[in-house]
Amino acid sequence: MLPFLFEWVWDMGHYVFHGALWVVLSIIGMGMTFCIIKSVVDTMQGKHGHDEHH
Repeated sequence: MLPFLFEWVWDMGHYVFHGALWVVLSIIGMGMTFCIIKSVVDTMQGKHGHDEHH
């Protein structure tokens, strides 16, 4: 059953599950966004991540 169907009944289990789901998806999304932005900034600044000492 989907949330937009009339038979859907929101109880505490649904609130907890969907709340936790969106928190986890938000954390993953923010982490991926940070990594993508950092990669773009490092590329634009010419930092290639190579270890020049070896």
